Amino acid sequence: MRVAVIYGGASAEREVSLVTGRAVAAALRERGHEACLVDTASKEPAGRESASDATARAIMGEDVARAEVVFVALHGGAGENGTVQGLLELAGKRYTGSGVFASALAMDKRMSKLAFRAAGVPTPEWRMVLSDDAAGSAAGSGSPVFPDDLSPGDERRAARELGGYPIIVKPNDQGSTVGLTLVEDEKALAGAFELAADHSSHVLFERYIPGRELTVAVLEGTRLPLVEAEPSTGLYDYECKYTKGMTEYTCPADVPGDIAEKMTDAGHRAFESLGCHGYGRVDFRLAPDGRFYCLEVNTVPGMTDVSLVPMAAAAAGVSFGELCERIAETALS
Repeated sequence: MRVAVIYGGASAEREVSLVTGRAVAAALRERGHEACLVDTASKEPAGRESASDATARAIMGEDVARAEVVFVALHGGAGENGTVQGLLELAGKRYTGSGVFASALAMDKRMSKLAFRAAGVPTPEWRMVLSDDAAGSAAGSGSPVFPDDLSPGDERRAARELGGYPIIVKPNDQGSTVGLTLVEDEKALAGAFELAADHSSHVLFERYIPGRELTVAVLEGTRLPLVEAEPSTGLYDYECKYTKGMTEYTCPADVPGDIAEKMTDAGHRAFESLGCHGYGRVDFRLAPDGRFYCLEVNTVPGMTDVSLVPMAAAAAGVSFGELCERIAETALS
C-alpha cells in the first residue's frame, strides 16, 4: 500500500504532530508498505504564502497524488477541524479517520457536548463566553453564536452559574489542552480567559469534575481497554501529556467492571454521535461517587510513545505497527 503521511502543519500542536507522523511512517514501512512524509507547513514560504495556501499546495502535490491512502497525522487546527479532510475529499483521496462534518463537530467542544447530551452521554455543565472578536462579529471563528452566550466581561457570571470554583477555562476549538487552565479562585480568572481567548473567539467555561482521568480508545472492529492517566501535577495538561515521566499510565485501568463497561459503551456512543469513523480517543472524568463525564472526542489522537490509543491497543495485543496498518486499512473501507 502506498501511504502519504501528512503531518507537521502550522497549528499549536505542530511538534507533537511531527513525532506522530514520523512514528506512523516508520511503523508502516516496517510492515512492508511504501510510506512518505508530507509536512503541510511550508518551511520556506513562496512569497506571502499563508499557512492555508501551503496546506493546499501539499495536499495537491505529487506525493499525495500517488498515494492510495493518506494517513492524517495532523493535530489541531486545519488537520482536525475538517479543513484538510475537505481538501482530501476534493482531491478524491481516501484518508484515515473521520470525515469533514464529524471532524468539525468534534473540534467544536460546545457542539460536541450538545451531541453527547442527545445521545445520553453525560458531560460537565458549561457556559460559553465570547471574546471581543466574536462579540463584534456574528461569524466569530466559525463557531455559532447562541442566544445564551455570555459577553466579554461576564466571566465571573459564568463561574457563578457553574457553582463557583474550581472551574475549567479553555478554548472552544483547540486540542491537547492547549490554552486550558484550572481556575481555583477569582484572582486567576482574567488570566485564564485571556489565555483561552488567544486561541479561540469562543471560550468554554466548564464545571470541574474532581476525580480520575480516563480514556476510551476506539479502533474499528476491536473493543479496547480503558487507560488511566495520573499526572504528577494533578492536571493532565499539555506538558504532562507529552513529557516523559510526568504522567503515570495504567492500562487496563483499575476500574470496577460495571463502570468500565458503561464508560466504554458511552465512549462509543459519543464517538458515533458525532459521526466519527475509523479510530479515535474519547476522554472522561470519573468522579469519586462513580459517575463519569465525557469531555471530548479526539478524531486524530496522538500516536507517540506516550500516547493513549497505542497504549490501549498494545494491552489488547495489537502492536503499534499493526495498529497503524489497521487504521490505514479503514480508509479503504
